[in-house]
Amino acid sequence: MITEPKWKSLLANTTGPLFNPQQCRDIIDMGHQQKAEQAKVGQDKAGGGYDTKKRITTISWIPFKAMPDMYRIIERTMLQVNGNHFGYDGMKLTEPAQFTEYPKGGFYDWHMDSDVNCQYEPPIRKMSMTILLSNPSEFVGGDLEFMAEGNKPPALIQGQAIFFCSLIRHRVNKVKKGVRRSLVMWFGGPPFK
Repeated sequence: MITEPKWKSLLANTTGPLFNPQQCRDIIDMGHQQKAEQAKVGQDKAGGGYDTKKRITTISWIPFKAMPDMYRIIERTMLQVNGNHFGYDGMKLTEPAQFTEYPKGGFYDWHMDSDVNCQYEPPIRKMSMTILLSNPSEFVGGDLEFMAEGNKPPALIQGQAIFFCSLIRHRVNKVKKGVRRSLVMWFGGPPFK
């Protein structure tokens, strides 16, 4: 029987925040400066569609050149997390960061960040990341869950990141009060073999 190394994991939190509250506010401000759009779901030749039964959130994309220091911190952390937990080959930044806002009633139902039949690759997404930008006191609900209902990682603190395999099913539960703001990124490398 071939087994995975004992050190390997497909889900890992950073031990503390990557960004302090002011840096989180700066990222939020930059996210607000970009063109906001209602998030789509699925993939097709037109890039997906709107489905309010699957997802309600507003997104914008932060260009690499707009916040190079933020991207450097995230890339360095991703490489450390990959080396300590995932062990994927040739990982790098492949897509700009998505700033997300979940208002009261906002959510994103069960999904994966990588297309299982690879019809819409590239980009190859192997690892996903979410950084909580809001202070947890600013919203109620909006829990991130993995694989099955109730399977929640420890609650993130402001500025903390969680990394996970892009093929893991996950969701963001409905926000009951306030606004949940996060930064989402995906990282890739050579195709799995």
